[in-house]
Amino acid sequence: MTLQHIVVGVDGSLTSVRALDWAGAEAVRHGSALRVLYAVPDRDEATPVLAYAVSRTRERYPGLLVETVAAEGGVVHALARESERAVLTVVGTRGLGTVTGSVLGSVSLRLAAVAQGPLLVVRGDHRCGEGRPVLLGFADDSDLQAAEYAFQEAERRRVSLRVLHSWSHRHITPELPSLTGARSPGQERTVRESLSEEAVAHFALSRLEDRHPDVVVESHTVRSAPAPALLKASQDVAVAVIGAHRRAGVFAHRLGPVAHTLLHRSHCPLVVIPER
Repeated sequence: MTLQHIVVGVDGSLTSVRALDWAGAEAVRHGSALRVLYAVPDRDEATPVLAYAVSRTRERYPGLLVETVAAEGGVVHALARESERAVLTVVGTRGLGTVTGSVLGSVSLRLAAVAQGPLLVVRGDHRCGEGRPVLLGFADDSDLQAAEYAFQEAERRRVSLRVLHSWSHRHITPELPSLTGARSPGQERTVRESLSEEAVAHFALSRLEDRHPDVVVESHTVRSAPAPALLKASQDVAVAVIGAHRRAGVFAHRLGPVAHTLLHRSHCPLVVIPER
């Protein structure tokens, strides 16, 4: 396939059909083709599932170029390989294998740790999220690639971008209330840290705002752990975008706690951007 494309994993389940619909909508927004993959032990088993996927997609998105592939072997390996050339890889949160209901065996979780490009995991009950803003979880410069994708996604959807910058300041020993009404040294230090954190986030994102002047940005800084703040914010957005922040494990890479939590509990679809 010479055109840029989005790849989606299907298996005939209702969850994978939702992922297929999201992938079709994203392909239209990206102006790309759609590549539908079914990983099975025997390729002949894939024929009816892939035929239905093509028929459904062409009915919903006339004119969209659709290609299918029946891949033998494991779904995570097949999609990880496809992600090297795809502009976006899309999966649902259930189906795509017999062990995906378990926490450790989740296809989306394992794929998020090895995908070579942006990964969209379809969660929640949004119907393609039309009209809702895009949410970006942003900590520091290590999230700039995730931020770039979030700006582009907001631009494609023609919606606003909601940036959540979350940080947890270090513990400060409790102090007695000031008798003069002035702030204590600990309180002053907390205020300075807060202003510094907000300035860092603003500076890092300012260049992206200049490159995407049509995107309306709503930026919020919260002094709390990022995962709970992002979970709450995910309730009324179209899609959330975060960096992968992978860590080296004993046998393979594993995800950081924020991505791990959101992949299992986010109220909306989640885009995970790998670090480069």
